[in-house]
Amino acid sequence: MLDVLFYLSMVISILVALLYFRDLGDIPQLFMKTKRSNVDRFIRHEYRFLSIGLGAWAVSALSYLLLAGGNGWVFWIGTFLTLALVAFTWIYVHVGLRNQKETAQYYSIEEAKEFVSPTTQVIVLEKDGVARAHPQPQIMRPHLAGTEDGLAGENVVMTFCAIANLGLGYTPEVEGQKIDLEVLAQHGNNLVLRDNNTGEPLQQIYGFRAKDQDTATSGPVCPLRPTLMMRPWPTFRMTFRGFQKAYPDGTVFLNKPPSNPLLYLLDFAMELAFNATIQKHHTEARPIMQNLERSIDPRLPTKSYVWGVNIGEDACCWTDDFVVANSNLINTEVGGQALVLAWDPIYESLSVWVNDTGEPVSKIDFFGATPQGQLQRSPDVKPGLFWHVWSEFFPHTDINRSGNSNSRTGQAA
Repeated sequence: MLDVLFYLSMVISILVALLYFRDLGDIPQLFMKTKRSNVDRFIRHEYRFLSIGLGAWAVSALSYLLLAGGNGWVFWIGTFLTLALVAFTWIYVHVGLRNQKETAQYYSIEEAKEFVSPTTQVIVLEKDGVARAHPQPQIMRPHLAGTEDGLAGENVVMTFCAIANLGLGYTPEVEGQKIDLEVLAQHGNNLVLRDNNTGEPLQQIYGFRAKDQDTATSGPVCPLRPTLMMRPWPTFRMTFRGFQKAYPDGTVFLNKPPSNPLLYLLDFAMELAFNATIQKHHTEARPIMQNLERSIDPRLPTKSYVWGVNIGEDACCWTDDFVVANSNLINTEVGGQALVLAWDPIYESLSVWVNDTGEPVSKIDFFGATPQGQLQRSPDVKPGLFWHVWSEFFPHTDINRSGNSNSRTGQAA
């Protein structure tokens, strides 16, 4: 009976460690497909599962060390395997992927020039002329960047998923309640966060917690009510040199190495791993993470960059070359909302504007000025993400729409 207890408890501890590594450790998803339900389960109950695994290991240790049950080889090999898998996954997720949602450091453009090349893509948040640039290589691993005092007084956090090539600004609040975001995993080639206040997973591209999803509808994924979604902030891309021209007094996020030598070594190793895998992901058609729930939509090349907009049940995306081919300007409509897409060759940026003038726009500058008046940037844009990620989460999407919502191309131009 004692031997049975020993082996059963050891199997449970190893099984919990293996599942923890599989669902949150990222590395297994380079080689195998993980179900979204499994990832969500471990995100919700991470420490409960770890407690079960630790308790089972303690029973096996008691059986072997104090009661002379079981087998020494099995105990020590099982202990090493359990410890290695749990320690790796926990350190990787909670230390290696530690975010800077309230502690990010922003520097002057002059200081940033030492770390950011002129053509590097930066993801920008702006309010009342106060602009912050987030270079992709700098925000790739922290994933979240923000400060306690916010952006010109606004509580805004930049979220970034390198595997989706997607940066989005959000106000991390829902119906007046603060959301405590932490990076936990990715699925569907998009970042999965956790609200530590509720334990709920939250898909970056959707912006609302899994428990708040309306599962009664068969249409596009949406929250039970709009107020359950984090407020999206107008987010746009440009080159670093374009940012310098547009916002000479702007600041730049830099993820400088920590002074702690252990964290320095860990971050160095993480950067090497991230750079290698993301470089491969950006240059090859096949996604490096095989956890898509749908077949890749063939209407565009897998790694095409698209600017997507979803409003209500309607969704559409555009490629930058389509906008350029149409004289750098597109008047269109998504979900009943009139929009203007404009490519600016001086600032090297594709912008999406809400057109509330009641008529098509024929001319617009980088800052939204038109002959009809000033336009505001759309907060509903997912700028420059990979096509295969956009179509994974918005499979009903139209492509390169021009004109009103009845003018659907459904394919690349």
